[in-house]
Amino acid sequence: MVKVFKLVKWIFILLLLLLATVLGLRAWDAWRAEPLKLWHTHVPDDVRAKAIDQLDWAGYLALEKKLFDDVRREVTDQLPEEDRVLSNRYFSGSPLYPGGFKNDWNRSYILLPAGKPVGTVVLLHGLTDSPYSLRHVARRYRDLGWVAVAPRLPGHGTVPSGLSEVEWEDWTAATRLAVREAQRLAPGAPLHVVGFSNGGALAMKYALDALDDVQLARPTRIVLISPMIGITELARLAGIFGWPAVFPAFAPAAWLGIVPEFNPFKYNSFPVNGGRQSSLVARTLQAQIVAASDSGKIAQLPPILTFQSVVDFTVSTRAIIDALYSRLPANGSELVLFDLNRNAKFGPLLSPNPELRLERMLPAPPRRYSTVVITNASANSADMIARVVPAGASEEQVQPLALTYPFEVFSLSHVALPFPVEDPLYGMKPDLSEDYGANLGTLAVRGERGALVVSLDSLIRMSSNPFYPYMIEKIEHGITAGK
Repeated sequence: MVKVFKLVKWIFILLLLLLATVLGLRAWDAWRAEPLKLWHTHVPDDVRAKAIDQLDWAGYLALEKKLFDDVRREVTDQLPEEDRVLSNRYFSGSPLYPGGFKNDWNRSYILLPAGKPVGTVVLLHGLTDSPYSLRHVARRYRDLGWVAVAPRLPGHGTVPSGLSEVEWEDWTAATRLAVREAQRLAPGAPLHVVGFSNGGALAMKYALDALDDVQLARPTRIVLISPMIGITELARLAGIFGWPAVFPAFAPAAWLGIVPEFNPFKYNSFPVNGGRQSSLVARTLQAQIVAASDSGKIAQLPPILTFQSVVDFTVSTRAIIDALYSRLPANGSELVLFDLNRNAKFGPLLSPNPELRLERMLPAPPRRYSTVVITNASANSADMIARVVPAGASEEQVQPLALTYPFEVFSLSHVALPFPVEDPLYGMKPDLSEDYGANLGTLAVRGERGALVVSLDSLIRMSSNPFYPYMIEKIEHGITAGK
């Protein structure tokens, strides 16, 4: 017994030493960091969950306008001379300044069809993101006669510091508000919920919440794009990294990344609290999925259509399969996976990580859900095929696609999926009829180091989806079905 006590004591001491080391390194990094800017220190007074539950859509938009007015007054109008540069989205003279655009897609919006609505869709953007990210999907729903409601989730669209005090319950409250507005505009119509990244977790959580709350309208279909179903163990400890920030000298420790803000519709800087709140959503969601599975309520979920890149630095592809799809009933759900470019010219350079092998990722058929793998027709071809295994089947069907893997692209990415290659900001072949100050998807990362104000990592990540036509076609099938 004495030996066990000593062992526990030494383990405890080692853990304390490890924690002290981590915090010491974080404090040291914060001490050496560049001073925080106004968009890191000014925290706008965004609306919170309790207030959102008492608001209607018009009331939410009114408070949102005050929020953007506050950012203009306290950040844009107060910028010191050194921050009044063309690469800063908060400088009113910059081509990246959202306030200068015809439409500021950082704000909540509703798209109405020309005639009587045949359905409604709520679209939930990702972490550090804005309603811009799902506007292409929203427009397609609108064109097919559906009302599209895209809320700006609290903490987003303004300044990165907006995420430093937000709580995940604020996001779920905004989701409920958007659904209420959708139902008001088209009572009794079919309801879809589309979620991208962290918005995917919120979409799934809303669907599960609706199983237990008769006051919540139940979705008839869920569409998930790169959903944040799973998190890494490191993400669970994200909050610890911000502890040194309780001392003013170490304020930068409250940030996992402090970088220039050159993207008009997405934060580049990333506060610790944003990651922590997102991890809390994922952990809460996973517990809900297990509870719904154990109780049998999961059988009441609508069909779920998910699009996911096989390689994803942000979310766990395996968790989508193991934590969600493995528990779904045979209800018409489908999982679409976008493979790496298996063309021979990339083959020797691809990671040997076994987790990137599809045969290890997917359980053996038959499965209760359909699977589609978008991949190369062969190791020597850029032509794409869809390898389809219907729910309950064991045999694979191969469908040729009129798509090719761009020769310069080795994989998609977490952030690429909702954007067609024609997107004016993120696309490889941008539509120049819209101008948002930069064509981030066209930048070729070739040149000398030190010439750019941004890191190369932020530019080499694929930012648009060459297989978007296939994705939107799959979504359209559910739209036209009216379910």
